[in-house]
Amino acid sequence: MDPKVSIILPIHNQADHVVGMVGEYRAALRDLSVPWEIILVENGSRDESAVLCTELASRHANVRALSADRAGWGRAVRAGLAAARGEFLCYTNSARTGADDLRRALDIGMSRPDRVLKAERKQGRALLRALGSRLYNLEARLLFGLRLRDINGTPKLFHRRFAALLDLQRDDDLIDLEFCMVCRRHGYSIAPFDMASGPRHGGRSTTGWKTAMRLYRGALRMRLQS
Repeated sequence: MDPKVSIILPIHNQADHVVGMVGEYRAALRDLSVPWEIILVENGSRDESAVLCTELASRHANVRALSADRAGWGRAVRAGLAAARGEFLCYTNSARTGADDLRRALDIGMSRPDRVLKAERKQGRALLRALGSRLYNLEARLLFGLRLRDINGTPKLFHRRFAALLDLQRDDDLIDLEFCMVCRRHGYSIAPFDMASGPRHGGRSTTGWKTAMRLYRGALRMRLQS
C-alpha cells in the first residue's frame, strides 16, 4: 500500500542520535490513521550516518534510506521530494524537531489539504540565533514582500496539488526562502504552525554567523536575478 504521507528527514553527521530519533518518530506515528513513510536522506556525512540510515531502512519497512552525492540541505530536501510516494509531503530539520511536534504537524496539515503548513518557532533559541533569524525574515520581507515570521521554520507540509513545490531548484539553505517565494508566486496559502524551538537531539549545529551571512548574501543575489 502506498503511503498517504512522506516524511523527509535530511541527515548530516547525525550518527550519535539518528537511531533513537527515528525510534521516537516511529513511536509517535504508530497510531496515525493513514500509512506513512520516513525517508532518510544522508548528505555528505563524515561519520557513520549513511551506514545507520541503511540499517534502519533494512529493519523497518516504512523507513527508506537515500544518499545524496554531496552535502546540502536543499539537495537533500529535493532528493527526498523526488523519491516520495505520499499524497502529502513533509520535510523537517531532523536534529531539532521533536516527535510530538512532528505528529502534531501531520495531524494539522493533513486536515487542511487546501493550505501549505509551515512551522514558526516561538521560543527556546539562543539570543544571537533568534536575532539572526529576525534579520533574515526582515530581509525577505523587504526584498520579496514575504510577510512571514520564520522563513526557515520546519516542519513544512503540503499536498501534491501544490505542484510547483515539487520543482524547487536550490541545493543549499536558501531552499526554504525559495519554498516561500514559490507559495507567494502561485498564490498558495500558508498556514503557520506554532512550535517551540527545543534543543538538538544531538550532534553539533552547523548554523552560525557564516551561515547567516551566506543566507543574507544569497537572498540579495536571488532578488537581483529575479
